[in-house]
Amino acid sequence: MSRLLAIDYGKKRTGIAVSDPLQIIANGLTTVETSKIFDFLKSYFEKEKVEKVIVGLPKQMNNEASENLHRIEQFVTQLKKIHPTLEVEYFDERFTSKIAQQTMFESGLKKKNRQNKALVDEISATIILQGYMESKIYDKEKGRLGEKTRNSKLISET
Repeated sequence: MSRLLAIDYGKKRTGIAVSDPLQIIANGLTTVETSKIFDFLKSYFEKEKVEKVIVGLPKQMNNEASENLHRIEQFVTQLKKIHPTLEVEYFDERFTSKIAQQTMFESGLKKKNRQNKALVDEISATIILQGYMESKIYDKEKGRLGEKTRNSKLISET
Protein backbone atom coordinates (compact mmCIF):
# COMPACT_ATOMS: atom_id res chain seq x y z
CA MET A 1 0.00 0.00 0.00
CA SER A 2 1.03 3.58 -0.32
CA ARG A 3 0.93 6.49 2.04
CA LEU A 4 -1.52 9.30 2.53
CA LEU A 5 -0.03 12.78 2.84
CA ALA A 6 -1.84 15.66 4.56
CA ILE A 7 -1.14 19.34 4.07
CA ASP A 8 -1.98 22.22 6.38
CA TYR A 9 -1.30 24.98 3.85
CA GLY A 10 -0.44 28.40 5.19
CA LYS A 11 0.72 31.74 3.84
CA LYS A 12 4.23 31.39 5.34
CA ARG A 13 4.51 27.75 6.45
CA THR A 14 2.93 24.47 5.44
CA GLY A 15 2.59 21.56 7.84
CA ILE A 16 3.02 18.07 6.41
CA ALA A 17 1.90 14.74 7.87
CA VAL A 18 2.01 11.24 6.41
CA SER A 19 0.50 7.89 7.17
CA ASP A 20 2.40 4.66 7.46
CA PRO A 21 2.23 2.50 4.30
CA LEU A 22 -0.72 0.54 5.74
CA GLN A 23 -2.60 3.83 6.32
CA ILE A 24 -3.21 3.12 10.00
CA ILE A 25 -1.16 5.76 11.82
CA ALA A 26 -0.79 9.48 11.08
CA ASN A 27 2.60 11.03 11.85
CA GLY A 28 3.83 14.57 11.61
CA LEU A 29 6.57 14.78 9.00
CA THR A 30 7.77 18.38 8.89
CA THR A 31 6.90 21.99 8.27
CA VAL A 32 8.09 23.57 5.03
CA GLU A 33 8.29 27.19 3.98
CA THR A 34 5.30 27.60 1.69
CA SER A 35 7.50 29.08 -1.01
CA LYS A 36 9.40 25.75 -1.14
CA ILE A 37 6.43 23.37 -0.93
CA PHE A 38 6.52 22.16 -4.54
CA ASP A 39 10.24 21.34 -4.36
CA PHE A 40 9.66 19.45 -1.11
CA LEU A 41 6.71 17.48 -2.53
CA LYS A 42 8.59 16.60 -5.72
CA SER A 43 11.46 15.21 -3.67
CA TYR A 44 9.12 13.34 -1.31
CA PHE A 45 7.08 11.79 -4.15
CA GLU A 46 10.32 10.53 -5.73
CA LYS A 47 11.18 8.67 -2.50
CA GLU A 48 7.77 7.52 -1.28
CA LYS A 49 4.65 6.22 -2.96
CA VAL A 50 1.71 8.47 -2.07
CA GLU A 51 -1.81 7.33 -2.90
CA LYS A 52 -3.60 10.55 -2.03
CA VAL A 53 -2.97 14.07 -0.76
CA ILE A 54 -5.42 15.47 1.77
CA VAL A 55 -5.47 19.26 1.94
CA GLY A 56 -6.96 21.09 4.90
CA LEU A 57 -10.09 22.99 3.87
CA PRO A 58 -10.39 26.19 5.90
CA LYS A 59 -13.93 27.08 6.86
CA GLN A 60 -15.37 29.50 9.36
CA MET A 61 -17.90 28.50 12.00
CA ASN A 62 -20.78 29.60 9.74
CA ASN A 63 -19.46 27.16 7.10
CA GLU A 64 -18.24 29.98 4.81
CA ALA A 65 -14.77 29.88 3.30
CA SER A 66 -11.95 31.50 5.21
CA GLU A 67 -9.63 34.14 3.80
CA ASN A 68 -6.97 31.49 3.07
CA LEU A 69 -9.21 29.40 0.80
CA HIS A 70 -8.24 31.29 -2.36
CA ARG A 71 -4.53 30.59 -1.75
CA ILE A 72 -5.27 26.93 -1.06
CA GLU A 73 -7.30 26.57 -4.25
CA GLN A 74 -4.43 28.10 -6.24
CA PHE A 75 -2.01 25.70 -4.55
CA VAL A 76 -4.21 22.68 -5.35
CA THR A 77 -4.62 23.78 -8.97
CA GLN A 78 -0.83 24.03 -9.34
CA LEU A 79 -0.32 20.71 -7.54
CA LYS A 80 -2.73 18.96 -9.93
CA LYS A 81 -0.99 20.59 -12.91
CA ILE A 82 2.44 19.35 -11.76
CA HIS A 83 1.17 15.91 -10.65
CA PRO A 84 -1.89 15.22 -12.84
CA THR A 85 -2.34 11.59 -11.74
CA LEU A 86 -2.25 12.42 -8.04
CA GLU A 87 -5.56 12.14 -6.21
CA VAL A 88 -6.22 15.20 -4.03
CA GLU A 89 -9.02 15.63 -1.53
CA TYR A 90 -10.03 18.42 0.83
CA PHE A 91 -10.79 17.75 4.51
CA ASP A 92 -12.33 20.16 7.00
CA GLU A 93 -9.56 21.73 9.09
CA ARG A 94 -11.64 23.77 11.53
CA PHE A 95 -10.11 23.91 15.01
CA THR A 96 -6.96 21.99 14.06
CA SER A 97 -4.61 24.78 15.20
CA LYS A 98 -6.50 25.13 18.47
CA ILE A 99 -6.47 21.35 19.03
CA ALA A 100 -2.76 21.28 18.17
CA GLN A 101 -2.00 23.97 20.73
CA GLN A 102 -4.10 22.20 23.36
CA THR A 103 -2.32 18.91 22.61
CA MET A 104 1.05 20.62 23.01
CA PHE A 105 -0.05 22.08 26.36
CA GLU A 106 -1.43 18.78 27.63
CA SER A 107 1.72 16.91 26.60
CA GLY A 108 3.74 19.12 28.91
CA LEU A 109 5.73 21.10 26.36
CA LYS A 110 7.34 24.19 27.76
CA LYS A 111 5.79 27.54 26.80
CA LYS A 112 8.65 28.37 24.43
CA ASN A 113 8.10 25.12 22.49
CA ARG A 114 4.32 25.67 22.42
CA GLN A 115 4.94 29.00 20.67
CA ASN A 116 6.75 27.23 17.83
CA LYS A 117 4.34 27.90 14.94
CA ALA A 118 6.08 25.37 12.71
CA LEU A 119 5.34 22.64 15.25
CA VAL A 120 1.70 23.79 15.47
CA ASP A 121 1.43 23.50 11.67
CA GLU A 122 2.93 20.01 11.64
CA ILE A 123 0.62 18.82 14.41
CA SER A 124 -2.34 20.43 12.63
CA ALA A 125 -1.51 18.46 9.48
CA THR A 126 -1.37 15.31 11.61
CA ILE A 127 -4.80 16.08 13.06
CA ILE A 128 -6.20 16.63 9.55
CA LEU A 129 -4.78 13.27 8.42
CA GLN A 130 -5.96 11.42 11.52
CA GLY A 131 -9.45 12.88 11.13
CA TYR A 132 -9.53 11.88 7.48
CA MET A 133 -8.43 8.32 8.23
CA GLU A 134 -10.94 8.00 11.08
CA SER A 135 -13.75 9.22 8.82
CA LYS A 136 -12.82 6.52 6.30
CA ILE A 137 -13.03 3.88 9.03
CA TYR A 138 -16.45 5.25 10.03
CA ASP A 139 -17.63 5.06 6.42
CA LYS A 140 -16.31 1.51 6.06
CA GLU A 141 -18.13 0.41 9.21
CA LYS A 142 -21.32 1.95 7.88
CA GLY A 143 -20.86 0.20 4.53
CA ARG A 144 -20.11 3.38 2.62
CA LEU A 145 -16.51 2.79 1.65
CA GLY A 146 -15.71 4.46 -1.63
CA GLU A 147 -18.03 7.40 -1.08
CA LYS A 148 -16.62 10.73 -0.03
CA THR A 149 -16.39 11.14 3.71
CA ARG A 150 -18.66 13.46 5.64
CA ASN A 151 -15.93 16.07 6.14
CA SER A 152 -14.11 15.76 2.85
CA LYS A 153 -14.62 16.92 -0.68
CA LEU A 154 -13.03 15.40 -3.75
CA ILE A 155 -11.14 18.01 -5.73
CA SER A 156 -12.83 16.92 -8.94
CA GLU A 157 -16.14 18.05 -7.40
CA THR A 158 -15.02 21.66 -7.03
